[in-house]
Amino acid sequence: MNKLNLPENIIRLRHERKLTQEELADFLGVTKAAVSKWEKGQNTPDLLLLPQLASFFGITVDEIIGYEAQLSKEQIRRYYAELSKEFANQPFEEVLERTRALAHQYYACYPFLLQLGILYYNHFMLAETEEGRRQILLEAGGWCDRILEHCNDVGVCSDALVLKAGMDLQLGKAAEAVQALGPEADPSRLTGQHGSLLIQAYQMAGEHEKARIYAQAKYYLDLMNLVADAVLSLSFNETDKNQCEETVRRVNGILDLYHLETLHPNMAAQFHYQSAVMYAANGEEEDALKALSKFGRCVERLLDAEQIELHGDGYFNLLEEWLECLPLGSMAPRDKSFIWQSLQGAMQRPVFHCIRNREEFQKLARKWAEGGKEND
Repeated sequence: MNKLNLPENIIRLRHERKLTQEELADFLGVTKAAVSKWEKGQNTPDLLLLPQLASFFGITVDEIIGYEAQLSKEQIRRYYAELSKEFANQPFEEVLERTRALAHQYYACYPFLLQLGILYYNHFMLAETEEGRRQILLEAGGWCDRILEHCNDVGVCSDALVLKAGMDLQLGKAAEAVQALGPEADPSRLTGQHGSLLIQAYQMAGEHEKARIYAQAKYYLDLMNLVADAVLSLSFNETDKNQCEETVRRVNGILDLYHLETLHPNMAAQFHYQSAVMYAANGEEEDALKALSKFGRCVERLLDAEQIELHGDGYFNLLEEWLECLPLGSMAPRDKSFIWQSLQGAMQRPVFHCIRNREEFQKLARKWAEGGKEND
């Protein structure tokens, strides 16, 4: 919330309407001296005068005193970008306090509160202790509960429900996540068809461009969800080597076919990394190193970019308008400095013990540890 700026607003509104202090005073039944003191910030109008003052200028009381209860989409994006960068580069507790202060200031701006919850979810692991991480998730979960209780925006509430379930999983509350998501995510429900129906509705309504944009966005999201589901499949089928190898073969084909290492290097990197973990767990050293090499290639694409953003390509060429409608637009949820910091931990996992002394692995590890590309 900006500082209250009643004096400046009275001066501006009075000048816009070409009024003298005396004319304004006459309307309100006060002295010219009283208006003069308001404009100099030496005094403020009586509380009962504020509705009359706002009515005179044809605006709300909030507007006359300069109070903003809601943030615009652009302001929300700006705050998120600033905080994300600060989490990656400044003391964690200091950024945490600033985030909390903003949450308190805009406690009724539910879209912003949701994005602050997402911000916490993407950075809670930076807390120094397990208890600290737990408290951050609980705090963000409380914001989600507030949204679900008070917000009338179905989309914001739906996102808050999913976010809360994700945090419940991080907190070990699997039963709560199942209870929240089970009814909504049941694949047999008709809600799973709403995207296709909307595309058809746009077509029938003659809004062909909207139909094309939405169809492409849905196609793009379905593709990303397929790869994300494959990452999960590799993680919980790790001991079923044949199943995992077939998953890797098929999804690598999709990554190549749709150029996903370029289109969405972050998603491709997640898949290659989980493939490396699976191969290492099964003692397949050469395949694990190949997957890690692909992972490193995707990470370099992310870090070489001036700014990490979602984008389309020559095939997915209608995504810009859809991306602009997202709460954060094309902005990535984490600053690339944060990605760099997390790389070192990724290479230290015990599952890679079998290949830790291999030159290929050491080369990658040095690259991330030194904060730059190694000269060949």
